[in-house]
Amino acid sequence: MGKKSKKEKKVKGAEKTAAKMEKKVSKRSKREEEDLEALIAEFQNLDSKKTIVVETTCPPPSARLSASLSAHPEKDELILFGGEFFNGKKTYLYNDLFFYSIKKNSWVKSDIPNPPPPRCSHQAVVVPQGGGQLWVFGGEFASPNGEQFYHYKDLWVLHLATHTWENIKVPGGPPGRSGHRMVLSKKQLLVFGGFHESNRDFIYYNDVYSFSLDTFSWSRLAPSGSAPSPRSASQMTSTPDGMGVVIYGGYSKVRVKKDVEKGTIHSDMFLLKREGKEGQEKWSWSRVSASGNKPTPRSGFSGAAGPAGRAVLFGGVCDEEEEETLEGDFYNDLYLYDTVKSRWFPGLLRGNKSEKKKRRRGKKGGAEGEGADGKEEEEGAPQGPTEVIKEIVTEDGTVMTIKEVIPGAQEEDEDDEEEEEEEEGDASAPLVEPCARSSAMATVRQGKLFLYGGMFEVGDRQFTLNDFYSLDLNKMDQWEVLVEMDPKTQEWLEESDSEEEEEDEEEKEVEAKIAEEEKKEAKGAEGAEDEKKETKGAEEEESEEESEDEDDEEEHPAVQEGETVTDYQTRTEQYWIGLARANMGPDAKDKKVAKVALAMAKVFFEDQ
Repeated sequence: MGKKSKKEKKVKGAEKTAAKMEKKVSKRSKREEEDLEALIAEFQNLDSKKTIVVETTCPPPSARLSASLSAHPEKDELILFGGEFFNGKKTYLYNDLFFYSIKKNSWVKSDIPNPPPPRCSHQAVVVPQGGGQLWVFGGEFASPNGEQFYHYKDLWVLHLATHTWENIKVPGGPPGRSGHRMVLSKKQLLVFGGFHESNRDFIYYNDVYSFSLDTFSWSRLAPSGSAPSPRSASQMTSTPDGMGVVIYGGYSKVRVKKDVEKGTIHSDMFLLKREGKEGQEKWSWSRVSASGNKPTPRSGFSGAAGPAGRAVLFGGVCDEEEEETLEGDFYNDLYLYDTVKSRWFPGLLRGNKSEKKKRRRGKKGGAEGEGADGKEEEEGAPQGPTEVIKEIVTEDGTVMTIKEVIPGAQEEDEDDEEEEEEEEGDASAPLVEPCARSSAMATVRQGKLFLYGGMFEVGDRQFTLNDFYSLDLNKMDQWEVLVEMDPKTQEWLEESDSEEEEEDEEEKEVEAKIAEEEKKEAKGAEGAEDEKKETKGAEEEESEEESEDEDDEEEHPAVQEGETVTDYQTRTEQYWIGLARANMGPDAKDKKVAKVALAMAKVFFEDQ
């Protein structure tokens, strides 16, 4: 036999290293998982006492992220299962089940005996057989303090016709994981990637498993070619012919020092292709070089299979990691990937068309329409992404800055551009869009994209959402708001009671000082006439003080007619923050400065 090539040795070495790491992670996390298994068993014990199915009409589900949202294969219904919520102190995991009627715009909570235990970051796939089934695999459970994790490797099926859960216990499946992806490809469930994490170790996967819906058996695939690097949270889409799946993006991290980890956002694409007859299939990996306007690098985006073989990608976050800090830019843009043409293009709403049409017509005018300096040509050139920044002030004084990126219009599908020029768009009408977010739930039913919940962060605070939107992917006219949510109503419990009381006292003290100063100013104005009778030197001194007071008063931004206190605080926020910072000193925490600034603005507003 000939000697093995360097490439083969390298691949074998990497496989051995991965196997050792997997064994190491499994051993270290076993004790932690045993602790959590007892807690999970308690939940299952409570659920086992249910004996009948109870369905209740209910309000929309509570705020959550990393749940699963699936379209019923036969009815105009959506199915929401599981998810996670964190309020700053405690982590909540869910295993509740909701059905949303698209026609009635109503929710029903379905309590079914013996459901899967609570989890998030799992995967759910619907199949039409047997009157419709929802298959759920893996996911994670976290301790209430968020310091321990249990990764599931169980497989469940919800029989939609009978509303019964069944735990499918067969050997040979993937090890426990979350953040993986699972899709239906012909009569198989394909599982790719994911990660397993404990307190001290973690491992990311790039393996592929297949579960046969005919034989109810697992098998690990061994595709030829160069596989994607290990990752979680990728986008996985079946090709229309059912002969393969496309993998895009994802996230992974490595430990660069003992206590330092570095994350990587992936933006590469791969095709996993099947060849041969059923039962004798061979699989292979190949890299995909897609054309068009690819999404900017991000993780935590939401994915769904759209109409006409198009994959849908929404939102996400791009984190900027330092050794001790993590800041992210959140997105609310929409991209579509044509799996047939292997082309990306941004999902632009029709409300933007009027401006696009003007640019195209200006460009088509040729030299006759161009100025001497070529400005008209610049206006007709392709436009890049536009960044829009919005700010929201919550009731507790937190200032949320939301960054939204609107993709440029230059890379829309070529076939659609001619049609767009003929259509009339109303650019003056304001467009309603979901705010930027990551880890939202998305699915498509009858050509409509549905988007639920997710989260975004402001500083150390996490905002979890339960708003609900839909968008017709064929018309692409506008987002429809199905459930509206005000982030200001969210409770955050990260600070201790003593810290909160201290800040409340600071706010009251600042408000009292401002009120006292306002009274002094008013009193000084009333007694100005009497003081004119005093000596000239005193009069000059008093008039000088009054002019200083007037100057100070003029420096405060004026309240506009019809403006609410919240509008005024938002508009003048930077001024009051600067004033508060000057009074409190450079060592004051940003959050405290912001709260004091809001209090100052409120007092001034109410005195006007």
